[in-house]
Amino acid sequence: MNLYEKIVNKKESISLIGLGYVGMQIAVAFAKKINVVGFDINEEKIQLYKKGIDPTKEVGDKVIKETSVEFTSDESSLLEVKFHIVAVPTPVSEDRTPDLTPLKSASRTLGSNLTKDSIVVFESTVYPGVTEEVCIPILEEESGLVSGIDFKVGYSPERINPGDKVHTLENIVKVVSGQDKESLDIIAKVYELVVDAGVYKAESIKVAEAAKVIENSQRDINIAFMNELSIIFNRMGIDTNEVLKAAGTKWNFLNFSPGLVGGHCIGVDPYYLTYKAEQMGYHSQIILSGRKINDDMGKYVAENTIKKMIKANKPINGS
Repeated sequence: MNLYEKIVNKKESISLIGLGYVGMQIAVAFAKKINVVGFDINEEKIQLYKKGIDPTKEVGDKVIKETSVEFTSDESSLLEVKFHIVAVPTPVSEDRTPDLTPLKSASRTLGSNLTKDSIVVFESTVYPGVTEEVCIPILEEESGLVSGIDFKVGYSPERINPGDKVHTLENIVKVVSGQDKESLDIIAKVYELVVDAGVYKAESIKVAEAAKVIENSQRDINIAFMNELSIIFNRMGIDTNEVLKAAGTKWNFLNFSPGLVGGHCIGVDPYYLTYKAEQMGYHSQIILSGRKINDDMGKYVAENTIKKMIKANKPINGS
């Protein structure tokens, strides 16, 4: 029996490390088919899950109450597991450089509880190279095991859209990658248990990391272009929405609209790519310009609101 068969026959379990809005959804989906250990260092959060309360509001209290996920903050429970999925946040620091602290910490915790013949899959958004150059050395150091021989590693970027009840884990194609053919096949089969839309096997771990980080960068740039247009058309006294409606009648016009960019991903992920590019001696032009426009839109909207209030004789103080 290979590891996949053992998981399906419930002779082995999978673990979810990091039970935020991403990890929780994955854990719950897998628990419908196989044994799942849900691990988080936040004891308070674990207690809420055990009481059937969903603090992420992504899956809902009813689902948490009914799920068979074994919630724990005891890291030694990871010793009993052979297939691990790491889904911890990857934010940026105040200077907008990647903050890999949660990912390094999760790798250390997992490494010190990693057993031979395990597979570790990272889901956190990173720049190309992080899995192999940052995470694997930590896993090896903490476990005393050798990657590629004693344990295998893969990367499968999360594509969960917070609050979106249409594009869910089950119906978004899952990109998977692995260290070698054997690990890739097992990782693909495990994800196929829950992803109805199927999986796409990326050529390498770095390709999968890069694919994820450009998805949100592309969206960021497209929104930035629309925001820039809205600034220009506003000065011209033209309604941007009317312009987009007219332009949208062409078959290949991309349907984006102006707006504020926030959330966990779009305002963060591009900085991971530009950080790595800087390290390679290339200064991003398009990506950082798009970020600057979108970062400044909050101020722009606020200033224009105040101008309109003054024009309408509304008192600013106390409004």
